[in-house]
Amino acid sequence: MIAITRRIALAAAVCLSATLAVPARATAEDITIFAAASMKTALDAIATAWNAETGNSAVVSYAGSSALAKQIQEGAPADVFISAAVKWMDTLEESKLIKPGTRVDLLGNSIVLVAHGAEAAPVEIAPGFDLAGILGENKLAMALVDSVPAGVYGKAALTSLGVWDAVEPKVAQADNVRAALALVAAGEAPMGIVYASDAVAEPRVRIVGVFPADSHPPIVYPAAVIADSAKPEAQAFLTYLSGAKARIAFEGQGFTVLKK
Repeated sequence: MIAITRRIALAAAVCLSATLAVPARATAEDITIFAAASMKTALDAIATAWNAETGNSAVVSYAGSSALAKQIQEGAPADVFISAAVKWMDTLEESKLIKPGTRVDLLGNSIVLVAHGAEAAPVEIAPGFDLAGILGENKLAMALVDSVPAGVYGKAALTSLGVWDAVEPKVAQADNVRAALALVAAGEAPMGIVYASDAVAEPRVRIVGVFPADSHPPIVYPAAVIADSAKPEAQAFLTYLSGAKARIAFEGQGFTVLKK
């Protein structure tokens, strides 16, 4: 009986020891990041590295910036928002939905014309270029041209170059820029307008032209902590996005890092 009692005591001590030995990451925090769809490849890698280094978990939800901003306005539980356009961050800031002092201009990008397949011929993008003629009866894949930043930038560029009216009937609009990219990658649309960073992430497409920077508004990705977030890890993650490891990931995917 005494032996049994001792074994029970020993087992209890082992369990207690194991409990005390649980590493600090057992109390790790999960934070939710709402990010523009064009960031997926780079941000997935960055979030994985941050998770491994800190023991915290950054769960990223991707969509068009306009859709994400509207979800935040409706009370979606995000901790950090990264937009592909200043407009949607301005909207949240005006509504006092981001924490004062946390907003930073994080990244820059460019928009490009991509085509399906490695053998696609280059296209000279200049005022009046015959994109409609190049497309023929086919479609041009773009993100939503009146709300999703990549689509807005693309429409602005085509308009400034004087070709939007001819191209508009041929545009196949997608919910976000990665969905537009997928249409070209699958060959469902022979061409599309996406960010340079998207083209880098998809081996089935080729950049056939780059839109002049002065043909559309500057492409800036602002980031901020959401006002309702009570997690200090949110600011820590935002700071991590400006660090050396994140810079390598972003630049490797074709982004320009603005935050030094």
